Amino acid sequence: MFETFIETISNLASTSGFSAFTWREGLMLLIAFVFLYLAIKKQYEPLLLLPISFGILLANLPLANLTSYSGPADGEVGGLLYYLYQGVHYGIYPPLIFLGIGCMTDFGPLIANPKSFLLGAAAQGGIFFTFIFAALLGFAPQECASIAIIGGADGPTTIYVTSRMLSHPDIYGQNGSFSIDLGTVAVAAYSYMALVPIIQPPIMKLLTTKKERSVVMEQLRPVSKTEKVIFPIAVTVVVSLLVPSAAALVGMLMLGNLIKESGVCERLCKTAQNELMNIITIFLGISVGATTTADKIVSLSTLKIILLGLLAFSFGTACGVLIGKVMYLFSGGKVNPLIGSAGVSAVPMAARVSQKVGAETNPTNFLLMHAMGPNVAGVIGSAVAAGVLLSIIPH
Repeated sequence: MFETFIETISNLASTSGFSAFTWREGLMLLIAFVFLYLAIKKQYEPLLLLPISFGILLANLPLANLTSYSGPADGEVGGLLYYLYQGVHYGIYPPLIFLGIGCMTDFGPLIANPKSFLLGAAAQGGIFFTFIFAALLGFAPQECASIAIIGGADGPTTIYVTSRMLSHPDIYGQNGSFSIDLGTVAVAAYSYMALVPIIQPPIMKLLTTKKERSVVMEQLRPVSKTEKVIFPIAVTVVVSLLVPSAAALVGMLMLGNLIKESGVCERLCKTAQNELMNIITIFLGISVGATTTADKIVSLSTLKIILLGLLAFSFGTACGVLIGKVMYLFSGGKVNPLIGSAGVSAVPMAARVSQKVGAETNPTNFLLMHAMGPNVAGVIGSAVAAGVLLSIIPH
């Protein structure tokens, strides 16, 4: 009887997660705890950072088998997170996120000031600069694209591009031999999005003078409903013809916006803004977080991704501000260069940072609506940049 009891305890110990727990899993759990703290206590992008960090937690619990998959040939089935991940693997979640974003976006400031397109396009410079730099460091073209797209400061776009560019062997049964993975790239992208208020202001102040930051811009003209209805239709047609690979992201973004601006689909608009957006956000966050396992994070490639991602984001911000300075000169001092930093597509946080930095210099300055133009242009710009990368790089 006693021997049976000892054997039972021994079997229980050998099948517990503690038996397979190593310092690598411990490190990943620590990272998950830090992200949870940032999401809950600091409220840094909590809607996505919280499910991502909990996904990291679940994926690094030894022997839980939430992500396991051996293939249909041997009769086994996948774990819960394997099936949730298929929405990422097949590019379903990011376009649906864009549908919800479109329903919540007002393109009025962009329509009222079409020059904002230049600032939104300029801020994508960080993507292409980092692509070249990553190539010089020896990354494969697909890896360069996956890292560089972080510069767009758009999480769904980053996931969409990376899920198509990378196909290496991992817990989800993909094939290939790349040195980086989706989870690391996605976590880096969302981390920098959450740190927009910390990263951008020093760059903005370094590249502008007090006089430039003090510029008070004229009030934007009113935009008619007709313009707002025509805009998403026109953008979808033009962008899809120019860059067909961007049609999925831009098309869903503009469909969401058309649903909102038409005023005849209130139920659909509310569903896309709330229920659909919330469900997809949970599935996207937890499945992306679950790709971040110890064997992938603890490597030199991860450090390179983090540094290159910071470079991409910083350079994108700088490009937007510099083009803003050019517009300041050509407009005779009527454009505040600070709004150029909002060209990255972290909506609406980047626009709020432009407003905050401008108000610090001139308390009477109100740049938020002017910055929203480049900000929403950046959403379109990042989707177009993604389409360009998908068009020119084999995947």
